[in-house]
Amino acid sequence: MTEPARIGIVTVSDRASRGEYEDKGGPAIEAELGKILLSEWEAVAVVIPDEITQIKATLVDLCDNEGCCLVVTTGGTGPALRDVTPEATEAVIHKPMPGFGELMRAVSLKSVPTAILSRQTAGIRGRSLIVNLPGNPPAIHDCLMAVFPAIPYCIDLLEGPYLETDPAYCAAFRPKHAKKKQS
Repeated sequence: MTEPARIGIVTVSDRASRGEYEDKGGPAIEAELGKILLSEWEAVAVVIPDEITQIKATLVDLCDNEGCCLVVTTGGTGPALRDVTPEATEAVIHKPMPGFGELMRAVSLKSVPTAILSRQTAGIRGRSLIVNLPGNPPAIHDCLMAVFPAIPYCIDLLEGPYLETDPAYCAAFRPKHAKKKQS
């Protein structure tokens, strides 16, 4: 039997990390992944403040030590002075994946004109994909639904676990030549 895929969920919020505000972003990501994925997986969820050194350390730990094939962040992607999640992500990745941010902004612009203020990004660290999402639960849904079809094949290319999605909810795209990994 194969081990469940480990997926890091990082909420970046000063107030939520101090317990002054209920974390809605992390639970929204976990709920969406529960609908999207048919594969066994387990969340490695953390709530941290908007501190660049702590964000970088958390991303490195989830990728390098916790074995997360995917790390999804929420929060800290706007233009506010304390919003530094994209900078932390860019500091720890080895390969940028700009298409993720481009697609998320394009999808979000259909709902709100302020989507141009969002700075989501994504990149590869070793065998892990890191994706920054916005903090608002409806925006989390829209952005995850936009980019997730490409995520399982990206994880395949990184030699990670085979992520199977529920095609009735969010169909993963894999080229015809891509073969399903044997358990």
